[in-house]
Amino acid sequence: MIATSADAVASASDAASDTGFSASATAPTVVASTVPLTNTAQLAQASSAAGAASGTMATGTTEKPADEGGMPQLRTEYWPGQIVWMLVIFAIFFVVIAKVFAPRLRKVIDRRGETIAEDLANARANRDEAEAQAKHAAAETAAAHAAAKKLAAEAVARSNAETAAAQADEDTKLNARLGEADARIRAARDEAMSHVRDIATDTAQALVEKLTGKAVTAAALKSALGKVS
Repeated sequence: MIATSADAVASASDAASDTGFSASATAPTVVASTVPLTNTAQLAQASSAAGAASGTMATGTTEKPADEGGMPQLRTEYWPGQIVWMLVIFAIFFVVIAKVFAPRLRKVIDRRGETIAEDLANARANRDEAEAQAKHAAAETAAAHAAAKKLAAEAVARSNAETAAAQADEDTKLNARLGEADARIRAARDEAMSHVRDIATDTAQALVEKLTGKAVTAAALKSALGKVS
């Protein structure tokens, strides 16, 4: 019977030690009796030991030390260390950025700026070349227009001169032909007039002879025609 009571006390002590607290600090010490106990007495002793252990567990779980309240980051006694570590981390980040990332970024920016400047220079050179070619083409076009106008004027003048020369030649030929024709007409007229006089003389002589039955002399007919004309 004594062993049973001792086992109950040992189990209660183990339960208290599992929670992190000592049962002997707060619970009353249970002393095993060497006197033989009855079943009722054994049960009462075991229940009292269990109650003491549970009370000790409840007290250990509810009580907290006074210095464990709140987050450490919000407690002023931790601020100096936090500030030191923050400065160390900031310095590390600053050195890494200044020595590693910033030079690479600067190289990329410089290379991009050089590329842009080179592209702009090439674009300006192409624009200047295009403008020069356009001016040269405009000058050539103007020269071609002037040459074409000059050739056209020369052709018109040459054509006018040739036309005038041909017209003058034709006029000269025509005047010569007209003069010749006029001369021929005059000669033909004179010749015709001379024949008309002869024809008139013959006709008058024939009429006079028919009417009078006498022959008329040529001198008398000429004097009579002279009077009529």
